[in-house]
This record gives sequence, structure tokens and C-alpha cells, in this order.
Amino acid sequence: MARRAIVAANWKMNGGLALINTIIDGLTSVELQENVDVVICPSFPFLSELISQAKVNKLDKVIHVGAQNISAHESGAYTGEVSTQMLQELSVEFAIIGHSERRSYYKETSTQIAHKVNAALKAGITPILCIGESEAERVAEQTETVLASQLQPVIDEVGIEKFIDVVIAYEPVWAIGTGKTASSEMAQETHKFIRQFLAKVNANVADKVPLLYGGSVNASNCEELFAQPDIDGGLIGGASLQVEQFKVICSTAKGK
Repeated sequence: MARRAIVAANWKMNGGLALINTIIDGLTSVELQENVDVVICPSFPFLSELISQAKVNKLDKVIHVGAQNISAHESGAYTGEVSTQMLQELSVEFAIIGHSERRSYYKETSTQIAHKVNAALKAGITPILCIGESEAERVAEQTETVLASQLQPVIDEVGIEKFIDVVIAYEPVWAIGTGKTASSEMAQETHKFIRQFLAKVNANVADKVPLLYGGSVNASNCEELFAQPDIDGGLIGGASLQVEQFKVICSTAKGK
């Protein structure tokens, strides 16, 4: 089975109704290669509108909708949180989990992130599990140790077999929103390590997990990055807010 390519847009705390209209208009003309999924992850208040606009414009088979976070809890007194059940009612298909900003600003641990991945899988929502090292950790040659420490709790929580329904996004923290990008060779080397780490537990599953690269991906560097054997697409930040750039990135991706 070929691995699907995924281009996921993480709008973070940006955009709104106007951007939804712009993106919908732009993607009506985009030509995707076979086995490519486009995922748009706006802020929670705009999920319904994006889903509605995609249906109205007959793009609901092209655009998949994702949340930027989920709660590990099903319901209860958790003010400000959003459960998987709430997202299910909106037909949300994906959820970004463990983004470095959640790990850093909100002190989410790898154990908490593992619980969220488990909650997403139980609800039939595909988790986009984010992992990545800081610049200091990269300089200290701790990248593989850090990534292993972020992956292992999830493997322990859900089991390697469930990774067949997981997407992993490698985002070096030092390249997110900085304009710095890992070279294609550096990114491939790290993606290869991630796949090999999973393969130590189950090689068949590891070969099927889509691995995305994130960190200042744009229209200029996406082709070289996506050409790497273990890079199956991208988690796109700033460039996903610019429709022309995002269209190029989407049309460049192809399954492997």
C-alpha cells in the first residue's frame, strides 16, 4: 500500500472568515496529484464555517478539516477545552497534537500528549503527532534522543499497531516561524531515523506511517523537501496563510 501524501495547514491563532473564503476560492482550481490529502486546521471558532464552505463549493472531498488541539477528557469541568465528541459532531477528521508551542507555552508533557493521541484514535480522528528538537538540542547532537523520548510514550500508550492511523510531523523547533529550514538532506536523515525507530517495533507499520516535515516550508523549498524518500508532505504554518504559496505546496505533494 502506497503512503499517502498530506499537506496540513496550521493557521495557529491567525485567519478568520475572510481567509476561509480566500483559501476555498484558491483551492477550487488546484490540481492535486494522486493519493494527496489537504488538511486545513483553523482555530476552533471557524471549524464549522470551513466545513460548510467546503461542502457548498464541492471541495469536501479535497479539503479535510482538522483541529489544532484536543482534550484528553471526554467531558466534564474543563473550562476552555474541546472534546473529541464535540469535534466528531462537526465531522472533524484530523487533530494536531503535541505541537512545540503546546509543549513549550502550555507545558504539555509527552505523557499528556500520548493520552490525547489515544483519545483521538478512539474517536476516529487522525492525530497529527508533532515532535521536534530545540536548536540547543540539535547542536548538542541530542536530536535522536529527544525524538525517541517524544515517540516512546505514545507507542507505550496506544501500541505500535495503532500508528497505522497516526500521522507524524517532524518540526525542528528552531525552524518554526524563523525562516530557517533544515536542509533537505538533514530533514531526510531525521525522517529516516523516525521511520527506523518505529520499524524496530513493527517494520510493516513504520513503512505506512506518513511523515511530514514542518518548519518554514514554502513554495520555494517544498519540491526538494517532498522529493526525499521519507518525507510524505508538510505541516505548513505561515505559507498556509498565503493562498498562492499554499496552492503550489499542495500541487507539489505526491504519494509514495
